[in-house]
Amino acid sequence: MMKASSLLSRWTLPLLIQTVSLGTLSLHAGGATITLEGGDQGREAGLVSFHAPDATKGITQLITTDGKVLPLQKSTDGKNWNLITPAIPPGARLVAETAEGKSAATAGAIQVAKSGGALQFQTGKQPFFTYQMEASKVPPGTSADFSHGAYLHPVYSPSGKRVTGDYRPDHPHQRGIFMAWTKTEFEGRHPDFWNMGKGKDGKLTGEVRFGQLDSEWSGPVHGGFTSTHRWLDHTSGAEKEVLQENWSVTGYTVQIGGTPAYILDLVSTQTCVGQEPLKLPKYHYGGLGVRGPEQWDPVDKVTMLTSTGADRIKGDGTKASWVWLGGEVDGTLTGTAVLMHPDNFRFPQPLRLNPKNPQLCIAPSAEGDWSIEPGKPLVLRYRFVIRDGKPDAALLGRLLHDYANPAKVSVAPN
Repeated sequence: MMKASSLLSRWTLPLLIQTVSLGTLSLHAGGATITLEGGDQGREAGLVSFHAPDATKGITQLITTDGKVLPLQKSTDGKNWNLITPAIPPGARLVAETAEGKSAATAGAIQVAKSGGALQFQTGKQPFFTYQMEASKVPPGTSADFSHGAYLHPVYSPSGKRVTGDYRPDHPHQRGIFMAWTKTEFEGRHPDFWNMGKGKDGKLTGEVRFGQLDSEWSGPVHGGFTSTHRWLDHTSGAEKEVLQENWSVTGYTVQIGGTPAYILDLVSTQTCVGQEPLKLPKYHYGGLGVRGPEQWDPVDKVTMLTSTGADRIKGDGTKASWVWLGGEVDGTLTGTAVLMHPDNFRFPQPLRLNPKNPQLCIAPSAEGDWSIEPGKPLVLRYRFVIRDGKPDAALLGRLLHDYANPAKVSVAPN
């Protein structure tokens, strides 16, 4: 074992890692040494993902120079290792060696179970989030026209407080965490994928429908799924395929300053099915939607904060790199921060912060006309930080830095 080094540990939080000085390795009994650079700004720590060298069967964990055991998890395609690291101060390094044997038990392990038309994720005995695949059952008094699928709900904080809402009487089409465009043009028609049940006859004009579950996984480091959604235009009198959307969602548990947090990474890839583009005229909402729980429905019971320091009134219609939505649930202050990846279209992205209900939208169309063109998929990436307590603007800024700027990791055979 190498000499122990002292590393400050303040937070554990996910980030992506850029692999360097790797090459093709065939690991032998001596394994490999992994070195992670803190860089000029250090790292709040997080999810490390890097190429898994050849012949890694049996390697299940890393042992740091100060004796910490870090569970390893192979990616679903077997090409990468994933782990959650402790924090790394500016200019420091985290060095660890691979180890074989039984996978280390971890309190942060994520389990998934299928229940009817939904996938339910939990950590230990605590619920985390549900992916509602098939259209869910509407509550009494709500028209079946609003029945919807292809969204995340319920989503919980680490203390078990639900931070999403669904089928609310004021906007029954808003649901948890979802993707939908509002004002559109396709083949000269105008399907609305956001406002279900808003056509002239009260029926759908556009719909985002679950297509298929492509993969699902549990693990000691993270759990998640990949799936396909179908964007359908109903305005011609028959279902017309417009977009194929692929979701990749990864969830994991972390610690921030000794406080538990849940992380969800969502990647939406939207591709034109045919040779016609989906035109998106300027409009003040449509895109990623987040609806809060019913306890935040009263206008004075919810708070919103943007990366520019604006509240829900001053922040509406502005651009930001992150936004927080929160309030009390059963006496506990909790909330969700949405971090926007800098590669996203029109980053920092325009916001719609609803002034009357606990709902926000990240709305690229608010900045002007644009379109999704055939052969040019639109990729949008968002990270949700779900944590009890007040929002910490400085911390969220550091987390965005880690999300946006991959650190460097090197792998060398022993």
